[in-house]
Amino acid sequence: MEHFTQKTKGGKRPGAGRKPGSTTCLEKTVVIRIPASQKSLVSQWVAAYAKQRKSLQLTENLDPVTIFNEPADNVQPVSLPLFQSKVPAGFPSPADDHIERRLDPNQYLIDQADTTFFVTIQGESMIEAGLMPGDKAVVDKDKQAVMGDIVLAMIDGEFTIKTLSRQKDGSPQLLPANSTGKYSPILIMEGMQFEIWGVVIGSFRRFR
Repeated sequence: MEHFTQKTKGGKRPGAGRKPGSTTCLEKTVVIRIPASQKSLVSQWVAAYAKQRKSLQLTENLDPVTIFNEPADNVQPVSLPLFQSKVPAGFPSPADDHIERRLDPNQYLIDQADTTFFVTIQGESMIEAGLMPGDKAVVDKDKQAVMGDIVLAMIDGEFTIKTLSRQKDGSPQLLPANSTGKYSPILIMEGMQFEIWGVVIGSFRRFR
């Protein structure tokens, strides 16, 4: 008497399949049937949708910079007293022997006037680097950016200020300075328009 072994197909393995966000659409996908004649049209639509999703996701992390200013022409030197005493809460003594030297704010903030401009910080992605919304960041476009510098970068036509870093494969990435988790690192990938416009060398703000 012959014995037959029934073969059964294995069930779906836990965790099998593509992970949500691993596809070009950046979200979970499903399998559908479409007319063969419409394959090209549907593929083009999905590609356009994926590009839009990617653009929206990028914009959420950018805190785009839109306000630029140049130093004023023919600025007269300003010489103000710089007190040597460090007073965390209170007022320095006005006595002359406490004045270490005189300081010109323009010379302190600007290395080269013809290569320097100001941008207004928008959003909170760099607050832990001391850049708050409304602050004026001093950008020098002649400085050579190195890893760890805070830079003004343009990504796909949008300007943003972030810390320049490097991915494991050597590609650049831009890091926020906000530990709340609201902002994610911006990974620069093939096909993205990416350019560094300058290095942030300082900032200033007014309280009133």
